[in-house]
Amino acid sequence: MHRLRVTHVLLPVFVLVRRADTAVVIGAALAAKAVGAGQRRIAALLGRPVETVRGWLRRFAARLESVRAVFTRWCRALLADPVLLGPAGSAWADTLAAITAAATAVRSRFGDLAPNLDSDLDSEVGGVGELARSQSVWMTAVAVSAGRLLAPGWPGSDPWSGSTPAAPATS
Repeated sequence: MHRLRVTHVLLPVFVLVRRADTAVVIGAALAAKAVGAGQRRIAALLGRPVETVRGWLRRFAARLESVRAVFTRWCRALLADPVLLGPAGSAWADTLAAITAAATAVRSRFGDLAPNLDSDLDSEVGGVGELARSQSVWMTAVAVSAGRLLAPGWPGSDPWSGSTPAAPATS
């Protein structure tokens, strides 16, 4: 009988499953796309291959609405009286606004997840704005998605599936 070998790895909260770059670098690419930058410009800003950036953008573009819905649900679950998000100008911007709102809700309820880290990230993300530099935003995105923000199959049909085991109970 042939036995399959399985390796288990515990990933830190600042990386995504099967990605070599940190979540803040990938987040910088997503944020740059949300404000209208193209894949070649983003790749040049981040010092990454165009093919890599194209892959991130394609994967995220295919799930914008479902990702926005997951982060909006988390925002509503974490805050007693959340401010509903208005349109941000595009599906990309709406999704990034939902991720930011969820991170703000986490910070409001539990405190900052990454104090004093943001100032060290300017060179890593190529200066594409405050959202791109916010380590706590992307740590929240990693935590909510269980590291699978760009992984196949996330999010599933259940809005809480694939989230952390501490997902709020739905009622």
